[in-house]
Amino acid sequence: MKLRLGPLPKTDTVKVTVALTVALKEDLDRYAELHARTWKQPVDATLLIPHILEQFVSRDKAFRAATRNSKSDLRPDPHS
Repeated sequence: MKLRLGPLPKTDTVKVTVALTVALKEDLDRYAELHARTWKQPVDATLLIPHILEQFVSRDKAFRAATRNSKSDLRPDPHS
């Protein structure tokens, strides 16, 4: 079996608080268990969230097209 999310890289982080449904948290916990067994390295579900989101954003074709065509339109205005 090959999971979409590979081994976790070391990265700089920024802390963000999110609220999840109970069902989603349970799925993340199960995914973390499977990820740990697959890569033989323990991992907490909360550590997977940024990597899952990164995979999601990087594979969103509409987002990629929009950022390729107009990166400045998506940046927040520093004066607002």
